[in-house]
Amino acid sequence: MSKAIYIATTEPNSGKSIVSLGLMQLLLGKTAKVGYFRPIIDDFENGKIDNHIQTILSHFDVDLKPIDAYAYTRNQVVQLKNQDKDDEIISHIIHKFKAIEDRFDFVLVEGTDFSGEGAIIEWDINALIAKNLGIPAVLITSGIGKTLDELVGNLYMAFDSFKEKGVEVLLTVANKVQPENLESVVDGLKNKLPKKVLIGAIPINPVLGNPTVKEIADQLEGKVLFGEDFLNNQANGFSVGAMQLRNYLTHLKKDGLVITPGDRADIILGALQANISTNYPNLSGIVLTGGLIPEDSIIQLIEGLSDVIPIISVKEGTFAVTNKIGAIKPKIYADNTEKIVTSIQAFEKYVPVNELAERLITFKAEGITPRMFQYNLLKRAKSAKKHIVLPEGTDERILIAAKKLLDVDAVTLTLLGEIDQIKAKMLELDIEFNTENINIINPKTSSYFLDYATTLFELRKHKNVNLAMAKDLMEDVSYFGTMMVYKGHADGMVSGAVHTTQHTILPALQFIKTKPDVSIVSSVFFMCLPNRVTVFGDCAINPNPTAEQLSEIAISSAATSTAFGIEPKIAMLSYSSGASGVGEDVDRVRKATELIKIKRPDLKVEGPIQYDAAVDSKVGQSKLPNSEVAGKASVFIFPDLNTGNNTYKAVQRETGALAIGPMLQGLNKPVNDLSRGCTVEDIFNTVIITAIQAEGL
Repeated sequence: MSKAIYIATTEPNSGKSIVSLGLMQLLLGKTAKVGYFRPIIDDFENGKIDNHIQTILSHFDVDLKPIDAYAYTRNQVVQLKNQDKDDEIISHIIHKFKAIEDRFDFVLVEGTDFSGEGAIIEWDINALIAKNLGIPAVLITSGIGKTLDELVGNLYMAFDSFKEKGVEVLLTVANKVQPENLESVVDGLKNKLPKKVLIGAIPINPVLGNPTVKEIADQLEGKVLFGEDFLNNQANGFSVGAMQLRNYLTHLKKDGLVITPGDRADIILGALQANISTNYPNLSGIVLTGGLIPEDSIIQLIEGLSDVIPIISVKEGTFAVTNKIGAIKPKIYADNTEKIVTSIQAFEKYVPVNELAERLITFKAEGITPRMFQYNLLKRAKSAKKHIVLPEGTDERILIAAKKLLDVDAVTLTLLGEIDQIKAKMLELDIEFNTENINIINPKTSSYFLDYATTLFELRKHKNVNLAMAKDLMEDVSYFGTMMVYKGHADGMVSGAVHTTQHTILPALQFIKTKPDVSIVSSVFFMCLPNRVTVFGDCAINPNPTAEQLSEIAISSAATSTAFGIEPKIAMLSYSSGASGVGEDVDRVRKATELIKIKRPDLKVEGPIQYDAAVDSKVGQSKLPNSEVAGKASVFIFPDLNTGNNTYKAVQRETGALAIGPMLQGLNKPVNDLSRGCTVEDIFNTVIITAIQAEGL
């Protein structure tokens, strides 16, 4: 079951509150605890609470502080975007959302509501957030002022925008539709949208479309003189009392609002009398303009008449007040129970709620975005808090990455090297560490040195290694760091920023060795593409694997993929797809695929398959029409090191993808190799995945 749903609108004032309220009611009937989150809200005055948040939290008694229910205000987002900090925006939104998701069974996410922003910007922001949160969406548009073609086209454009970004739309809602047009709107949407998209059309409702006297008083900063208990009265239109009473009485309408200067006692008293007369309609309230308050004798008379309608006094003149009231966009707020109940009833009546509930239960997100993947990695590492040794302690990139890792409290670290050199480098870089979470060790002077050397001698004496040779080897930081892992004094090791791959992993192969069911050590990269994360293997270790080795690399890569939250759909890559190709290389891939199906019939695997058929659904359907993997692959196994290494680097450079790794597979304990061209971010990410490996994956 999906744990969240995203409500997005195509424009301001589309009435998405009706969907928020209706969905909350629906979800509370299906699960015990429902949370509420708004990634971005409109700016609000200090000391006040966003109206949407206050209404939902209050009415449904959601155990959530208002400050925790949103990530940013509109102004904060604009400032960050002006500084090109889009990644920071998404990362913080994910962080806030995940904090709520951890506490609740389900989260209702309500999208942006930027007054004055263009519709395309609105769609893009919402689609980007929904994609990164990995949740399906509900799209809403308003029918006011639109032809049928415009309304249908508006929703279809929004649907297409979300689909393009990889967000599944479960439901589209046309709101504020004229009742007589409901059927034609539903038919129009059904003809335009895919059959699996649910459709709702909600008629315009005067109860929801008119402001309350409270909203009018708040907008005009008015003072309530009488009838405070009736501020939730709906104002169904308004009229100005500027003519003589006998003429004005004919303009009164049911639930209408009377606007008149505060010194027009005749209009005030006449309106109050009309309100209690069976010959005239009931009124919603009276607004007194110009800052004028009736005289005491009139006030005394009003007190005996005004017990069912509110009277408010405002400072501005009649003309300005009338224009402001006409421009008010009605809202639903916490203590307006009538509007809330009406909204929920309309949603339940005009939206296919049973089908929507079923879709939510069966929805499963396809893939994971890079930002969510990195968030999950960091969260898991912080939870595990493993001890990682970094043998190249004097390297500038290592020290900067170590500082970042300790700042986020992700791991405990040991740096190896000459202590004075490391401290001098730290001083040069202006870096200080929290000494509780880091050790600095010189292997040559370590109290563990003799024990480590003796252990190495015992492990390698059958290879003619004597104690003197073991002592020489133990002075090497790669051997010392690997022995820390072997002895359990560290949970994992990351090296290779300075040393070669062979220098890094040779000690691990000599005495950490491979797992019992693994005969070959291989590697994977997590390729963080713009909209998804895939696994590439093996791009770093094995030059020309046999069919048996390829099958083992694929099975190990599938296990890694699963452990890191990516459903494995394995593409065994070659220069041909299916049965069309011939030759030694393609036959090797074909045999490897057959071996995987024998060893692990539960895995989804396709091979041989070309890269384009593995990633493009149209090409995949054309070349391998019945494949579970073609066009949807998430794990890519390359036939040799030359192909794999060049491909991962080409994808990384040409698409701007982040390549996390290589992560070694098959060792009894985690040791991972960096490239000598690695960045601080590469080191940070590799330490994080090493810490997660150390959990026992």
